[in-house]
Amino acid sequence: MNKANQCPECGRINEVLGRVGDRWSVLIVISLAQYGTLRFNELKRHLGISQRMLSLTLRALERDGLVNRTYHPTIPPKVEYSLTPLGQSFRKPVEVMGLWALENLGAIDKARAAYDAEVAVEDA
Repeated sequence: MNKANQCPECGRINEVLGRVGDRWSVLIVISLAQYGTLRFNELKRHLGISQRMLSLTLRALERDGLVNRTYHPTIPPKVEYSLTPLGQSFRKPVEVMGLWALENLGAIDKARAAYDAEVAVEDA
């Protein structure tokens, strides 16, 4: 396929899906949708994510307009995160993906086991 026949917006779609479709972004959006406003350490504990990865992901979600960061100049400082209206609009598709994953864990585990067994026989 030459460049003239390529999807003119596919590059931009890929860019957006790459950002908002990674597992940490999805889990952060699900958490904020479920619990509302959360502090950084609450998200960190809830997700079991490293501080660095959480910081990078939140920064990217904030840049994309999905997450709102609110800084409270208290001692110690308090930073809270919540979904923006754009983030709320992303809530439904993310919840559907999350529910699909939960509903299909058993089937995925079976498929992986069958694949691994087949590959082990081929490699033997």
